[in-house]
Amino acid sequence: MAKAIDEKPDYVVFNGSVGSTTGDQALTATVGENVRFFVGDGGPNLTSSFHVIGQIFDTVWAEGNMSVPTHNVQTTMIPAGGSAIAEFKLSVPGTFILVDHSLSRAFNRGALAQLKIGGDENKTIYSGKTSDEVYMPEGAGARVAEQPAQAPAAKNKTERIKVGESVFVNNCQACHQANGAGVADAFPPLAKSDYLNADKVRAIKAVTGGLEGKLTVNSKTFNGVMPAWDLPDEDIANVMTYIYNNWGNSGLEVRPADVQANRVKKN
Repeated sequence: MAKAIDEKPDYVVFNGSVGSTTGDQALTATVGENVRFFVGDGGPNLTSSFHVIGQIFDTVWAEGNMSVPTHNVQTTMIPAGGSAIAEFKLSVPGTFILVDHSLSRAFNRGALAQLKIGGDENKTIYSGKTSDEVYMPEGAGARVAEQPAQAPAAKNKTERIKVGESVFVNNCQACHQANGAGVADAFPPLAKSDYLNADKVRAIKAVTGGLEGKLTVNSKTFNGVMPAWDLPDEDIANVMTYIYNNWGNSGLEVRPADVQANRVKKN
């Protein structure tokens, strides 16, 4: 009750629990379909900035108003005790992330879901190129490529590091930053990380099982939520090897067999 009155909840969630609509429980659809979300904000206090990363809502019916829809909306505000309907057509495959765009609620408290889209690519809309630099394609648009369902096996440590970089960009960089420095008081650093370098098995369990609550990295305390990553063993081995071989870390190699042996199993 004290936390409710102070408006400082431990969790802000979709559909009742952290991870309720991620991984194996993600929402699914197919290119060419229309998706319509019915989003209610149960409150009791917080207004939600509902957003789908990588999409624009074609039509939004705000606050239960079915008479006057709005179009081409990026983020829609949903008041406590209110609701909205948001609709868009799917043009390309990929995994799109649903968030409360007050992002500490998404990445630290659980207000994050996934919409996994199957179907044929359309590279005039979403080209497949990834880069940390400004990208000006010859075609009509650019995209960050979704990781394939099963990455090809790396033949050696060098290949593992190279492939792991793209996994990092697609899954980890938003929180931990391109230089591995993290974000002060929010996301712990991966650079020169005593937490990672002290125990490879513990690090694998953190990635596959997620973390929540207080965590001390490089003598600084963080208190948040990291979701469990539902990625193939190969992807996790590659991205962890990439991290261990950058930013002053120990240079370890993580192999798929290491991940398989230490993966946190779902209940």
